[in-house]
Amino acid sequence: MNHFRSLRTAMVVFVFGIMLVSTLLTGLCVVFLSKAAWLSPLLDIPFILPIIALFVSTLIGTVISIFYSKAVIKPLKELGNATKQIAKGDFSVRVKENGTDNEINKLIVNFNSMTEELESTELMKKDFISMFSHEFKTPIVSIRGFARELQNENLSAEERKEYTDIIISESERMSRMSGNILLLTKLENQHFVSGKSRFSLDEQIRDCILLLETQWQKKDIEWSCELDDIDFFGNEELLTHLWVNLLGNAIKYSEHGGLIEVRCRAAADKVTVIIADHGEGISEKNIKHIFDKFYQADSSHSAEGNGLGLCIVRSIVELYGGHITVESALGKGTAFYVELPIESKE
Repeated sequence: MNHFRSLRTAMVVFVFGIMLVSTLLTGLCVVFLSKAAWLSPLLDIPFILPIIALFVSTLIGTVISIFYSKAVIKPLKELGNATKQIAKGDFSVRVKENGTDNEINKLIVNFNSMTEELESTELMKKDFISMFSHEFKTPIVSIRGFARELQNENLSAEERKEYTDIIISESERMSRMSGNILLLTKLENQHFVSGKSRFSLDEQIRDCILLLETQWQKKDIEWSCELDDIDFFGNEELLTHLWVNLLGNAIKYSEHGGLIEVRCRAAADKVTVIIADHGEGISEKNIKHIFDKFYQADSSHSAEGNGLGLCIVRSIVELYGGHITVESALGKGTAFYVELPIESKE
C-alpha cells in the first residue's frame, strides 16, 4: 500500500511539474509576443491573447511530456522485453538499474532479484540432474543385477537373503545420496542463512553425539568433550548437518576402542569447534581434495559414504562466513577446526 501511495504522489508531482513549467514558459512567450511590434494588429482581436496562451501552453506541455515520458517508458519497455525472455526460459536476463529511489527502479531491482533466484533454481536443477545421473548409475546397475538374480528359482535361502540385503543397502545409499545432493545444491545456490533462531550450540553438539550413538558404540569409542556454554543465533538444522557430518567422519575413521575429542570455545566475535580423532589419518596428497565433491580418500570406506559430507560441511561454514581447516597425519588421526562468527543481534 505504501508503494502505491508513493507512486501516486510521484505521478501528482510529475504532472504538477509539467503544468508549472508550461505555465512559466507560456507566460514568457506571451510577454514576448505582446512586445513584438509585428504582432500588435493581432493583439487587438478579442480573446486572441488567451487563445495564443492556451495554444502555446498546450504545445509546451506536450513537448515536455513526450521528453519525460520517454524516460519513464524506456525502462518499462525493457522490463517488458525481459519478461518475454523469462517466458522463453532465459533466466540470465537483467534490466539495467538507474540508481534512483523511484518506484520504477524499485520494480527493476525486484525483477532482477527474482530472475537471479530463478536462475539459481534452474542451475540447481541442472546440477542435481547431472550429479544424479552420474552418481546413481552404479547403485542402480547393482540393484538391477541382483534383482535379476533373485528371479533364479535355484537360489538358496542364504543367497536370496544376501542379495536382498545388498539391494536394501544400495537403496538406502541412493536415498542418502539424493538427500545430500539436494542439500549441497541448495547450499551452493544460497547466498545467506535463513530460518535463524537462538539455541544452545554446546547442547546441540551433545545431541548430535547421541544421535550417532549406534555407530560409535559398535566401535567402542570413547569421548573427551570440553564444551563452553554458548548461546548461538543461526539455522539449527544446517548446523546439525555440519556436526553430524564431522562427527560421523571421526567415528568412521577411528580405530576400535579409539578416542574422539570435541572442544568448543567462545570468543567475543566467534565460536571455535574442534573435532579430532586418533584414527587412520589422511595423507598430504589426499588432504588437498577432501572438500571436493564425491572425493573419497579411502576407497575401503566408499560403501559407507558418497563423498559429499565434507563438501556439505564446507558449504555450510562458508555460508555462515566462517572458516574450516584440517590437520592430519597418517596413523595419528585428523582434526577439523571450525570457526563461526557470532551474531550479537537477532
